[in-house]
Amino acid sequence: MDKTTILGISAFYHDSAACIVVDGKIVAAAEEERFTRIKHDMSFPINAVSYCLSEASLEIDKIDYIAFYDDSKLKFRRLWQTFLTYAPKGFKAFKVAMEDWVSNNKMNMNELVLNNLEQYYGISSSNLPKLINLKHHHSHAASAFFPSPYKEAAILCIDGVGEWDTTSIWYGYENQLYGKKSIKFPHSLGLLYSAFTYFLGFKVNSGEYKVMGLAPYGSPKYVAKIYEHLVDVKPDGSFRLNMNYFQFTYSDVMVGKPFEELFGTTVRAPESNLDKIHMDIAKSIQVVLQEILVKISNHAYTVVESPNLCIAGGVALNCVANSKILNQTPFDNVWVQPAAGDSGGCIGAAMSVWYEYLGNERIVRANDAMSGSYLGPSYLESEITEYLDSIGANYELLPEDKIQEISANQIASGKVVGWFSGRMEFGPRALGNRSIFGDPRSNDMQSIMNQKIKKRESFRPFAPIIKADKSNEWFDINIESPYMLFVADVVESKRLESSESKNDLSHLNIKRSSIPAVTHLDYSARLQTLSQNTNTRIYGLLEQFESLTGCPILINTSFNERGEPIVCTPKDAFESFMRTDIDILVLENHILFKDRQTSNRSQFIKKFVRD
Repeated sequence: MDKTTILGISAFYHDSAACIVVDGKIVAAAEEERFTRIKHDMSFPINAVSYCLSEASLEIDKIDYIAFYDDSKLKFRRLWQTFLTYAPKGFKAFKVAMEDWVSNNKMNMNELVLNNLEQYYGISSSNLPKLINLKHHHSHAASAFFPSPYKEAAILCIDGVGEWDTTSIWYGYENQLYGKKSIKFPHSLGLLYSAFTYFLGFKVNSGEYKVMGLAPYGSPKYVAKIYEHLVDVKPDGSFRLNMNYFQFTYSDVMVGKPFEELFGTTVRAPESNLDKIHMDIAKSIQVVLQEILVKISNHAYTVVESPNLCIAGGVALNCVANSKILNQTPFDNVWVQPAAGDSGGCIGAAMSVWYEYLGNERIVRANDAMSGSYLGPSYLESEITEYLDSIGANYELLPEDKIQEISANQIASGKVVGWFSGRMEFGPRALGNRSIFGDPRSNDMQSIMNQKIKKRESFRPFAPIIKADKSNEWFDINIESPYMLFVADVVESKRLESSESKNDLSHLNIKRSSIPAVTHLDYSARLQTLSQNTNTRIYGLLEQFESLTGCPILINTSFNERGEPIVCTPKDAFESFMRTDIDILVLENHILFKDRQTSNRSQFIKKFVRD
């Protein structure tokens, strides 16, 4: 019996990606940025498509359907209507946008998608499969519900903007989705948070998590001001922005003088000093976001009356807000799509075609249908050996248990290990297979890894990865958090009380718990819980570290440098290893020590690493 194959595509707006769904199973998925090494690559994801086809052993003309995650014609109407609403302001920005749409043929998105595939694969468009469009929030809703472990659920989608929707409530039942309520552009929680991201000197659409990370260092002293002047919120969570303070409808600048006057300070210059006012503003907008999301979620419960909630959209990557929803609403269960942003739209579009368009019966899996989000490429031992030999690298090839033992010993002695194994993760979080590991017990490790390896702001927190069966011994949590999308407090018995003030970067290195490198100022941590059957290789590493130290936890941060995508290939991993102060590199069963690579490391770096 022939199988039904669906190619899902997200492209041209933010974080292009592709996936393959075969008879309702997600076989492969990857972001284009991982292959091109361009952060948040928006180009057509031809490399991701090629990988997905290869992983599924398919040719492009054997695909049955292409599913695209967005409705470009509706999005164009929104751009045009927004310009007419605010004209003559924004003519320059509108002109630039129109030139992009015309020159890149974005009005004919179906044609654009098919042309890219036709040109790359050299086949006639008549041999390409049927293309089906979904609306943006429909794709988000499908990505949240269909892979979830629930037969029925309320669904919440929150992002910047799709075509018109910025926030929407859905009901998912078996193989169907039903839209219930929505809030339209320009009133957007995603854009509200992005406006503050811009105001605080971080990059919009990529620096929002920095605002979340900065928030614990501040006090919520501007919450009342935000509610009074910027956003009007009703008891059901519906809201309207005061557009007198925002410029994103007609400019590529998010906020201007009225916003600056409101807070009594100018837009922070990128890379400049972070002052107390910046921390207080970050804390205030984080609190406002959490409070509004809890109200919306409570309202979603009254609308849908399900014990289950699924969440997607870029705002769903705010793990602190997710935890507030989990703890302050009537929902018994909350599941967040690990690729909650635009990249995950390709999965939603493909699964919607399988279930809603084709009407197939839905099979609900006990955990979820994301396979741990390990959906990207992996590499054979022979491929890694060939690469390492070609560059003259010094390595040892050892059994898996020996790799785990050596790595655990090195981490326990203060070394940092770059870990590359299995299939690459889909979504923005490294979940063990493209990770950098360190010792969470070290009081200096947060600063060491931030400044010498990640090359980023010192305040940025690191996440713990912990054996799931030990998680409630260390953290106040009673659910699994496999995708690093919830936070939990360190339990009282592991805390170290301090009389020092918490709300100041000068107290960054004060030891607050027995695992200080992953404990934030408020004693919280963004944790990943790992079950043995999810990733036996990393679980074994955790067991080895626990046997040495009594601690079943490691620091887990993504294997990349600042401004770069997570590593994809052995070459990416090796070059990052050589550019940074990572001490040991594990490539499957190959282990490399930095100090053994060459007697003249500077020549080695010059030869194999870009300027």
